[in-house]
Amino acid sequence: MPRLLALFYPLLVAGAGWAQPVRPRVEVVPGPAVLPVTGTYTLAFRLRGAALADYSAFPDLEGFKKAGKTSTTTTRLVQGRRFTELTITQRYAPYGEGDYAIKPFLLTVNGVRVRGGGGTVHVGPAAPGPAAKAAPAGPAPLQGVGALDQLFGKPKPGLYQDVPDHAVLLLEADQRQVFVGQGVRVTLSFYLRPADQAVLAFHDFDDQLPRLLHRLRQPTAWEVPAGEQKVLPDTVRWGPQRMLRFRLAETTYYPLTPQPLVFPSLALTMTKFRLLKKPEPGVDGRLAAYRTYLARGLAVAVRPLPYRRGGPPAAVGHYQLRESISHTEFTAGQVFSYTFGVEGAGNLAALPPPVLAPRAGLAVYGPDVRLETDPGGPGRKLFRYRVVAQRPGVLPLDSLWQLSVFDPVAGTYGVLRSTLRLQIRPAGAAARPTAPPARPVAADPFYPAAIARADAVLQPLDVYRQVRRYATALLAGLLGLAAAGWWQARRRAPGAS
Repeated sequence: MPRLLALFYPLLVAGAGWAQPVRPRVEVVPGPAVLPVTGTYTLAFRLRGAALADYSAFPDLEGFKKAGKTSTTTTRLVQGRRFTELTITQRYAPYGEGDYAIKPFLLTVNGVRVRGGGGTVHVGPAAPGPAAKAAPAGPAPLQGVGALDQLFGKPKPGLYQDVPDHAVLLLEADQRQVFVGQGVRVTLSFYLRPADQAVLAFHDFDDQLPRLLHRLRQPTAWEVPAGEQKVLPDTVRWGPQRMLRFRLAETTYYPLTPQPLVFPSLALTMTKFRLLKKPEPGVDGRLAAYRTYLARGLAVAVRPLPYRRGGPPAAVGHYQLRESISHTEFTAGQVFSYTFGVEGAGNLAALPPPVLAPRAGLAVYGPDVRLETDPGGPGRKLFRYRVVAQRPGVLPLDSLWQLSVFDPVAGTYGVLRSTLRLQIRPAGAAARPTAPPARPVAADPFYPAAIARADAVLQPLDVYRQVRRYATALLAGLLGLAAAGWWQARRRAPGAS
């Protein structure tokens, strides 16, 4: 008996281990400790042994801006068992050089809480751009072989024909020459005719896309991705033909140096089906193979900014000033808010605050910065200050806040400055009387009399809510009285039990 148990014990242990379900595992993948100012810091989590149901948002990092996400799915076959591993990666673009602390944070993935962070990232200067390399040759077309092929034999290629398609992979730029700091939008798109959808399908796209994005990186440019977007088709006109366009990647590049932006040629492998020459009922008339499409590389020339004598560096973009102020009457020692808003097209994330000229008898606090982006139009960046004027008199704001800008469309320099001049009254001075109300129009027989009889007492904002509450209570009381009367009448009725 002991010898029999010794023989079957390994099988029992293996069977017990096989019967136990695989517990999902979640781990946080930290980013690099050192990267250039034009690089991207990443935080990711890896999920194994389960499908992704939900996860919490990635943290906001001081000194970085979120720049989109990518997901990668990897399937492995170990000892006859299939394991799936999902990695969700959040990219961060640094605002500038320096050392930034990554504070500890918590992520919740499928209800499992994992801890990450706790380190320092050094952001250094931009590295010199490498020379463009020739695109590697794409893989040779391979024919797919599945389990049915192993069981019944591989399909004979001679029975299938290759149907020509009209698909093309293009790398496009909206401008071929820009100034330093001016944005150029580069898009990687896949075009095909609607009829080509019957013979083309994306192959392992989640693994190919990160490699394509890596090859589009520019070490001498500030990159702003178009955001996390799904690869969905839209219909465009290509000459007289109607085409479907899949936007695979879209990024705006803001050059930091006069070095040209060089984008290499890219390759995308698609599943291309060959069709059966003589279709038969009940037989799959397609044979899967692979085809690689190549997109030609392109270069964008970068021009240096025109020479300008002295002064701070200019912000590059087509900008306009949008300012606002919190008061209309100003008293010495009183706090008021002033907002210097910049609106337009440009790298608003890197836009510095306006230069503030010091002035005696004036205390300025701030700014509080808020960035508002609009995917369909220009964005805006708001700099909000708190100001205390300690002396009475005229306060010209145009001499306090100024922002030098370079308009790449006009090719000229300019200055955004305030147009407000404030009259600061002495502390304790009476407010200026307001203008007398305008006389009512004699031709209107109703509104002058109605306004004269109107009650000028302020009412609370929730007065209608209170009236609704009282009406509901009154209605409930009446219903209760009616129910009590009906019950009493039923008791007194003859024949009632």
